[in-house]
Amino acid sequence: MTASSNRFLVFSLQNENYAIPLLSVREVIAMPEVTPVPQSPAHFVGIMNLRGQIISILDLRQKFGLKTQFNPETSVIILDLDGSSLGVVVDSVNSVINPTESELSEPPDLEQTKNSDAIIKIYRDKNSMILILDVWKMLSKSEKKHLENKAA
Repeated sequence: MTASSNRFLVFSLQNENYAIPLLSVREVIAMPEVTPVPQSPAHFVGIMNLRGQIISILDLRQKFGLKTQFNPETSVIILDLDGSSLGVVVDSVNSVINPTESELSEPPDLEQTKNSDAIIKIYRDKNSMILILDVWKMLSKSEKKHLENKAA
């Protein structure tokens, strides 16, 4: 990994910290006005207009089966995923980390669950562990198809 590809944006969902590759992050914004889409999955918050671009918004808390609770630090991370834009709602954005290879571990072999293959690395320091996620791998086939169709 190059130095720039080894940087990650750390965010919180309830009391746990997660991270995503910084290269996939376009920007972080405060929780915007979101238009709900009827008959969509519970974790699909809706769509928003960001400077003329319509972006789908997913709530990672609901995607993980966690309780949704908005607070003043609730943010949306706008991601570029294979040419598609997606917003993900998180409790707060905390920092950027640049771990060394020795601080990163491969995830353990877990029984396959919906999101287990989305864990690409585990960062560990003296006090904590942070799961590093690939958001694209968390999406269902229909969610990926929707984003690909929107990007086309």
